Amino acid sequence: MGALRVFVSNIMYTLGFFARTLKGVYGFVFRGQASYKILTMQILFTFVDAMGIASLLAVGIGAAVNVIGLPFLASLGQDRMIYPLLIAIITRELGPLLTAFIIIARSATAIATEVAGMVINHEVEAYISVGVDPIEHLGVPRFLGVTLSLFFLNVYFSLFGLAGSFAVAQLFNPLPPALYFNYLLEFFSLKDLFISVIKSVSFGMIISIMAITRGFGVERASTEIPVAGLRAVGSSFLWVILADILISALYYMG
Repeated sequence: MGALRVFVSNIMYTLGFFARTLKGVYGFVFRGQASYKILTMQILFTFVDAMGIASLLAVGIGAAVNVIGLPFLASLGQDRMIYPLLIAIITRELGPLLTAFIIIARSATAIATEVAGMVINHEVEAYISVGVDPIEHLGVPRFLGVTLSLFFLNVYFSLFGLAGSFAVAQLFNPLPPALYFNYLLEFFSLKDLFISVIKSVSFGMIISIMAITRGFGVERASTEIPVAGLRAVGSSFLWVILADILISALYYMG
């Protein structure tokens, strides 16, 4: 029962922190010019610096789908089914999830340890003493930065994966570029786009809130800083996977 109470208490605290962060977005937009640099740097680190690894994964996934799926589907006389398969795997399923995993590995730890270091070094207390809201100044730009970055990285992953798979497809079934992309557009639906956007935005909010709350949750010992980073990664993986299962279940049952 004690463990259950702690679990429920942590969930309620996280939900309350999430609500407080959303409330702080308004203040950040209209009076948070001093924090815009944090937002910019967060997007650069989380999105721009992650484009390289995202490119490799996107091309690898697209190549794997073509190498494995195209010969099998062609043997059944259903080679055109490779296009909805590419869209389902790259855009709707693996795209949002893999980009979330990239950001968890790179940014969740960085945010949690950075914020935890500020708490341990009494920087957060200094902000409070001069009337600056630490959530609005430190939390909101990281929340927006990670959420926007995951959305942009997911779009980049999808475009790069679908385009990269075209190069691989030429080895098995050479097609003019216009015909290949016309087939993709034929099978692509607004529902696929909607689910991909919902997943990427949801995952971004989950990762940022997990990292920020773990960072603010430390007390006084410097040894808590790496622990905060590990907890941010673990909780981000858990809740992102649960959210992915829930959103996918709602999509396929709808």
